Amino acid sequence: MAASRKVAAFRLPPLPTIGEIIKLFKLRALKQLSQNFLLDLKLANKIVRSAGSLKNAYVCEVGPGPGAITRPILNAGVAELLLIEKDPRFIPGLQMLSEAAPGRVRIVHGDILTYKLDTAFPEHLQKKWEDDPPDIHIIGNLPFSVSTPLIIKWLENISERNGPFSYGRTQMTLTFQKEVGERLTASTGSRQRSRLSVMSQYLCTVDNCFTIPGRAFVPKPEVDVTIIHFTPLVQPKIQQPFKLVEKVVQSVFQFRRKYCNQGVRLLFPEAERLKKAEQMLMLADVDPILRPTQLSMFHFKNLCDVYRKMCDEDPKLFAYNYREELREKKYRKKSNLKRTEDNSVL
Repeated sequence: MAASRKVAAFRLPPLPTIGEIIKLFKLRALKQLSQNFLLDLKLANKIVRSAGSLKNAYVCEVGPGPGAITRPILNAGVAELLLIEKDPRFIPGLQMLSEAAPGRVRIVHGDILTYKLDTAFPEHLQKKWEDDPPDIHIIGNLPFSVSTPLIIKWLENISERNGPFSYGRTQMTLTFQKEVGERLTASTGSRQRSRLSVMSQYLCTVDNCFTIPGRAFVPKPEVDVTIIHFTPLVQPKIQQPFKLVEKVVQSVFQFRRKYCNQGVRLLFPEAERLKKAEQMLMLADVDPILRPTQLSMFHFKNLCDVYRKMCDEDPKLFAYNYREELREKKYRKKSNLKRTEDNSVL
């Protein structure tokens, strides 16, 4: 990776349009990879501006495809741009961009879900967590099929301060299906409030930048696309391990239209479910007849803190999975039924 350097004003030379690149390399969006091409460079520029100043920054673009967002990133004066592209069909077009911006682009043919970003940038960029964010940005027009698992993976990285967040509070500017974007930014009491709302907002400041109509993409998706900007918080709003928070939040939202006590019960084995759930809600000072969408971040903090204490008192509790208990119960019932039928035959 290149050493730190001041970047002179840079503009890409005249290049074929994105539409011409698509024709030149005979590219077509693959439905199985949830691909949609953004051809409007004005919108691409707007996405890049949403990331803030990129002058002299190091940027990782996820899934650049034919390079619509790549161009304005380079024109923003970045020190270096790392492109991670899974689809080999796009590599030749990206190499053309790399040649037009010598020394500024590094292309990796790989999967962002498995690629290690903890060593992707120079060590001198590292900052203390409580400092301002480092000069590192992650930007991406994400395929719908990977956007949710990817943001959950990165939220866990933020919680553990590893991966791209080993350098500090790295900022992210990413596209999501509009409905997912609304969930990520939903406030307490709103219809869109969900597991994603709590998991993202307890770790980050999450901003809904703007929405792009589906017709701006080729092929046109059935939904609109929202740009979301994430800045990790200095102090998470819930100071418990990510997996514990995830388990509590996931359980509470299991029955999102029912009272929250229904979901809390799933954290405990059936034999002690009612008693333990009542105890947890009482200690957390949470009204059992609130709906999951009505619970504030403070409610979830209290629930996680109490559940952690209960897990410390009962080391087997955290490993409990109500689905496994349900499967075992069904299996025993089926086995008993079979034995009864066999005895009847005898």
